[in-house]
Amino acid sequence: MHSRPDRNALRHRRHLRARRRLEGQTTRPRLSVFRSLKQIYAQLIDDETGQTLASASTLDPEVRARVAGKKKTEASAVVGEVLAQHAKAKGITAAVFDRGGYLFHGRVRALAEAARAAGLQF
Repeated sequence: MHSRPDRNALRHRRHLRARRRLEGQTTRPRLSVFRSLKQIYAQLIDDETGQTLASASTLDPEVRARVAGKKKTEASAVVGEVLAQHAKAKGITAAVFDRGGYLFHGRVRALAEAARAAGLQF
């Protein structure tokens, strides 16, 4: 009898496959997205030094106050906007988008479009 593969393990394999091609540098860091069932997390990572340059999530106090009572997709857009503001404050204008093995749809897409609208290029 065949057992069904773990969905998160399959997502992780897709993520690793994409990561072979994506690399964040100091001038153009990688915008990595992680989506759980309730929260969404995004961070700008410099893969050359292994440092996180900026991050935002629905658990951050400044975001949490703005997303109270909103749907998860709307909350993702707020996270993308806040992340772009943090990036601008540090002088980052461009990034490489890493969707983390998720489909570019729904919450992941809302985060990306909000970050683009706030001035981050990818």
